[in-house]
Amino acid sequence: MSTIVVTGGSRGLGLGLVRCLAARGHRVALCGSRAETVREAAAGLDVLAMVADVTDRARLQELWDAAVERHGRVDVWINNAGVSHARTPLWRLPEEEARAVVEVNLLGALNGSAVAVAGMAAQGGGHVWNMEGLGSDGRTVPGLGVYGATKRALTYLTRALAQEAPPGVSAGLLSPGMVVTDLLTHGYGPAELERAKKIFSILADPVDVVAPWLAERVVARARNGAHVRRLTPARVAARFALAPFRRRDPFAG
Repeated sequence: MSTIVVTGGSRGLGLGLVRCLAARGHRVALCGSRAETVREAAAGLDVLAMVADVTDRARLQELWDAAVERHGRVDVWINNAGVSHARTPLWRLPEEEARAVVEVNLLGALNGSAVAVAGMAAQGGGHVWNMEGLGSDGRTVPGLGVYGATKRALTYLTRALAQEAPPGVSAGLLSPGMVVTDLLTHGYGPAELERAKKIFSILADPVDVVAPWLAERVVARARNGAHVRRLTPARVAARFALAPFRRRDPFAG
């Protein structure tokens, strides 16, 4: 079994991953930005749980050190922490909101990657995963320019990291597709959300479907330059083709 660290592991897809990985016997460490959600996430699980702001590299170093002290090494590090912003044009988005998205989504992943790669080089190997999102493929969505820009940059960063990584260390991308979390629905008004749900009902999946799928692959597919994509073009086409014949409600339950 592997030792796996998940940033942003106290809620949403991150928490789903933590639970699935722990259930498979892996040794798991997680961090979140709020003490309350971290405590709730760890309840009933045999995991290492810490409060850590991913924009503070020193706190992520503490997470690494605690995981190594408890388990001897870290085999896989998943930079999952991410936030979005109100769906509004850039010129209307408050500076502090834009800054928070850039710092968590991009600087947070950069910090986590730097800590993990340095530690893995010292221990003789390991793998870093960065989590893609809307914008990673270059597709633009009006009102989500800052969020999309961070994810586009993260894809570049990860590909560069795969080329820079020292011997024995590897990096890759996880692309979970549309997952029903607060991040997916953040910033919609009630009427806008109802319209968006027409697409979500075709393409989105709940956490309890996506997390097990990813958990099976974060160790098995941990190779340099790996790109694990759930919502491939072929799957998107198949879902749209089947949409008139079946009803899906990923928000149910």
